[in-house]
Amino acid sequence: MIADDLPYRRVGEPRRGGIVCVADHASNFVPEDVPLGIPAALLDTHIAIDIGTDGIADRMGRRHGIAAHIATVSRLVCDLHRTEDSPGLVPTESDGHLIAGNIGANIKARLERFHRPYHAALGEWLDEADPELIVALHSFTPELESKVEDRPWEVALLYNQDDSAARHAIRLFGEEGLTVGDNQPYSGKQLNATMDRHAEAMGRKYLTIEIRQDLIATRAEQARWAALVTDIANRVALALKAEG
Repeated sequence: MIADDLPYRRVGEPRRGGIVCVADHASNFVPEDVPLGIPAALLDTHIAIDIGTDGIADRMGRRHGIAAHIATVSRLVCDLHRTEDSPGLVPTESDGHLIAGNIGANIKARLERFHRPYHAALGEWLDEADPELIVALHSFTPELESKVEDRPWEVALLYNQDDSAARHAIRLFGEEGLTVGDNQPYSGKQLNATMDRHAEAMGRKYLTIEIRQDLIATRAEQARWAALVTDIANRVALALKAEG
């Protein structure tokens, strides 16, 4: 649910100049006054939520000292990881499923209620924290319904123009024995809206991390990945600092 009518929640207190986490797709919550016209079971799938990211981001904030800004509304209501003029901001289709309730939706109202408050608060939070590194946390489905596509990666790094942090993380995840995607299964040059706005445009270093959802479905798996992502992020921050 949305606490205090806010489309986000916070976990942990950011350490100024430290590392923070952002999770745009961490919730499958749909307000009662936003009928989507889809079977309820779809809300537990990847079209509604980045499975596992809420648990990882929450644990990073509570256990690992990386404060988190976490979305509390489903991407099917308003995709917070899109620009305001994106056709996918209020999706009418996702992975072959019609989102009938969004056809003819009042997009301006969704922007005012969800998207703009989320990003205004995130911008202020980041200004105050002045982080050395932002971890933008996402997950991806191992298999799409609408097309056949090989997705062998266990974790992937997405980036647009600035790949300086991502390059270190790709190497470090690889050294952990993981199969690492480089701007896969989709490119950060097309899907990087939040970090384009709050990181690249502001000169902040970031990691957009995509984890395959079947690896982070349980609390135990989320705890493992929270520790791993924290370790990698800290090592990337040190590497960037060493480069000056």
